Amino acid sequence: MTEGFDCDNCKESLYGRKYIQMDMGPYCIPCYDAHFANTCEECKELIGHDCRELYYENRHYHEHCFRCFRCDRSLADEPFTCQDEELLCNDCYCSEFSSKCVACEKTVMPGSRKLEYSGQTWHEHCFICSSCQQPIGSRSFIPDKKDYYCVPCYESKFAPRCTRCKKSLTKGGVTYRDEPWHKECFVCTGCKVPLAGQQFTSQEDNPYCVKCFGNLYAKKCSACAKPITGFGGGKYISFEDRHWHHNCFNCARCASSLVGKGFIPHHDEILCRECSSDL
Repeated sequence: MTEGFDCDNCKESLYGRKYIQMDMGPYCIPCYDAHFANTCEECKELIGHDCRELYYENRHYHEHCFRCFRCDRSLADEPFTCQDEELLCNDCYCSEFSSKCVACEKTVMPGSRKLEYSGQTWHEHCFICSSCQQPIGSRSFIPDKKDYYCVPCYESKFAPRCTRCKKSLTKGGVTYRDEPWHKECFVCTGCKVPLAGQQFTSQEDNPYCVKCFGNLYAKKCSACAKPITGFGGGKYISFEDRHWHHNCFNCARCASSLVGKGFIPHHDEILCRECSSDL
């Protein structure tokens, strides 16, 4: 006598029929689907034994039901993201939630090289100098209204140029006669010593240090023969074609100061009244 081979649930014979073997016994296909098949999260129908089943976050889906919430594209073999319980393909997620490049208006994909500045985002290759049109990349740049410049282009286009060497001034500098100079270019016309931060004067628009100006152009004191420059509030006295420092204007005999007093010229000397009375 042949031993029976029946469905463990409905007890119908499985001879000549498809069945699925479970730990507790064999099941016919209808009984298996009714008792063991999962329900699709999307269509709410059973996922039959002959369907490809996808599983995500404790939820089950038919393969054809596992789709992007926005574009209806199948996510079965595609990367995807879950946003507020909605499944989204990468393209839809990036289009809706990722930044857009200010230059090309395309989505800046996650993981791609980008540059962010002042609340705006660029693809790295889209962030270019407004002058030379070359990508700025990780180099320094200077914003000017809605334009962005690499440092060399900005200096060439906007930075003032030194009156002497004609090169751009990028930092510091000196202004002389409303003209810009590099500190190292602003030197004495005579000895070439740097004048930045030093006292200087000019002769025919050329700058001179105090020493060179005194030696070349200043009047000479008739007493000490040193230049009378007037720097530092220094005063001097002139008489006819001769000049004296304030503290050098003394009587040639008694050496008393003649500043503010009467004096008598005698040949190349100047004398106080008392000494001149002895002549």
